Amino acid sequence: QVQLVESGGGLVQAGGSLRLSCAASGRTFSSYAMGWFRQVPGKEREFVAAITWSGARLYYADSVKGRFTISRDNVKNTVALQMNSLKPEDTAVYYCAADSSLRRAHVPGTNPSLYDYWGQGTQVTVSS
Repeated sequence: QVQLVESGGGLVQAGGSLRLSCAASGRTFSSYAMGWFRQVPGKEREFVAAITWSGARLYYADSVKGRFTISRDNVKNTVALQMNSLKPEDTAVYYCAADSSLRRAHVPGTNPSLYDYWGQGTQVTVSS
């Protein structure tokens, strides 16, 4: 079992930055690929970024590429999402997720249904 708790959301002006953090419990955290997703009311949850178990490979949605950076610390059991040059369309609830499939530990998926564990979410609001 893995429990995930996000933090770091808030209100920021367009062009600003925020850093989201996800704290994970469980001894198997370092074996799992991790992802960040976001969701706005009335829309499906969408992929933002993912990172392999080792942190060697990073994946991003086209909409955030070049602005967001995902990272992980397997000693501290944390995953972070650094968000720069924020836009109003980045406004959403952001979720941290873990994929327990060892097969996908090296090649994370972008479909939310592939992820087994989810945090409670943290609100990010970008004002124009």
